[in-house]
Amino acid sequence: MKRAKANRPRPHPVLWSQLTWPEIGRLRAGGMDAVLLPCGATEQHGPHLGTGMDTVLAADVCAAVSAATSVPALPALPYGCSLGHSHRWPGTLSLQPQTLIALVTDIGGWLWRAGFKKLFIINSHVTNAAPLRCALENLRYHHDGFMVALVNTATASPRTQKTFFADARDWHANQAETALMLARAPEITRPDLIKKSDDPDRTVGAVFAHPVNHTSTNGVTGHPSRASLAQGERLFRWLVADVAGIVRKGLREKSPLVPTHDANGPNG
Repeated sequence: MKRAKANRPRPHPVLWSQLTWPEIGRLRAGGMDAVLLPCGATEQHGPHLGTGMDTVLAADVCAAVSAATSVPALPALPYGCSLGHSHRWPGTLSLQPQTLIALVTDIGGWLWRAGFKKLFIINSHVTNAAPLRCALENLRYHHDGFMVALVNTATASPRTQKTFFADARDWHANQAETALMLARAPEITRPDLIKKSDDPDRTVGAVFAHPVNHTSTNGVTGHPSRASLAQGERLFRWLVADVAGIVRKGLREKSPLVPTHDANGPNG
C-alpha cells in the first residue's frame, strides 16, 4: 500500500523589502550574490486592463522565480519608458529614457557596494528594453566584474515569444497580456469590455516605429477577446519556469576569462 505523500509547504519568495539589513547581510555571508529587479510601467492598456499591468506581471514573475531559486527580488519599478503611448489616452506616466537609465544605474551601484555581483533585470514592458540595456552598459563599465543580465519576459523563450506574438507583432494589451491578468490580477480587468477591445495590428510592413496613437484606435493592438483564464495560467507557468531556468544558469556562470587588465571604471 502506497503511503500518501506529505503536503510539502511551498517555498516563499525572498522579498528585499521585507528583509532587515542583518538578514540581507546574512544572504551575502551565505553565498547569495544575485538579485532580481522587476521592471514594469504605468501606462494605458486599452479600455479593459488597468495601467499597472506590466508592473503586476514583472513583480509576480520575480516573486515566483525568487521562490523557485532563492534569489531575492527587489521592489518592482512601477514606472518605465512609455513615451510611445503618447498623451492620447489618460493614464500613462512615462519616464524619459535617460531617467530610467540613471535610476537602474543608481540601484545597481548600491547593490554592488553591498556585495551583490549579479543582477537579473526582469522586464515586462517592451520599450524599457533600450534604456535598460544602456543601464547594463553603465554598470558593467563602472563596476568591473558586475554581471548584469536583461531578460524580457515576452521573449524569455521560444514558447513565450510565440504566445505573445500570436495575435499581433506589435502587440499591446492583447490576448496574452489579457489572459495573464485574468489569471494573476482579475481586479484590474474589465470583463465586460474585453470582447469589445480588439484592434488589429496596423504596423505590419512598416519601416518606421509609429507611436500608438498613430496605429491604434483604443490603445490595444491585438485580440484580447481570445483570452482565457486557462491560457493565462499556462503562460504564467511557462514564464516562471523559463525565467527561473535563465536565472539558475546565470547563478552558475563565471566570466569566460580572468581579466588581464586594470578595472576599466573609476569604481571597479
